[in-house]
Amino acid sequence: MVSSKIGHAFDPFILKIYRFIFRDKRIHPNVFTIFGTFFGFVASACIIFEYFLFGALALLLSGFFDVLDGALARSLGKVTVFGGFLDSVLDRYTDLLVMGGIFFFYITHGSIRYASITFIATVGTAIIPYARARAEAAGIQCKSGLLERPERIVLLLIGLFIPPLLSSVMIVLAVLTHITVIQRIVYVRRNAKD
Repeated sequence: MVSSKIGHAFDPFILKIYRFIFRDKRIHPNVFTIFGTFFGFVASACIIFEYFLFGALALLLSGFFDVLDGALARSLGKVTVFGGFLDSVLDRYTDLLVMGGIFFFYITHGSIRYASITFIATVGTAIIPYARARAEAAGIQCKSGLLERPERIVLLLIGLFIPPLLSSVMIVLAVLTHITVIQRIVYVRRNAKD
């Protein structure tokens, strides 16, 4: 919700960081998309082995590269259909890997309750972008709803940086992801022409 209002306002700041680190080398945006997914894998592994701080840092890096690839593509005029497709697909891997890591953590600790809540949150996390994709396939731009990807990442970061809050974050995600799906269903129903 917040992210759709902000749009690409942080692009100049992100690009300054990019130029500082990479000295303005011409690296293709898709490389950073892949980097983002790699750090998503790392975050998931860290969560499974209970290195929550490292998991949070890896997820933070994953999120940074996810923002960077789009900002760089726009600044270089390399926004492509394939780039957008690749970014969207790999984002789903990252989202589900991280949620899977949390699910596995709860299972190995015998917490069926929070494993179940995490599973419910994971389903919602997967359906949100699917609802948008189906709406857009029908010709309806659908970015509505409380919990887009940046908001979900921020909540996960809070839970990983402060592990006692992780269970509460899972409850919030389990509720708000499905509310977001419902909001998108209602939005499409109102904007459908049939």
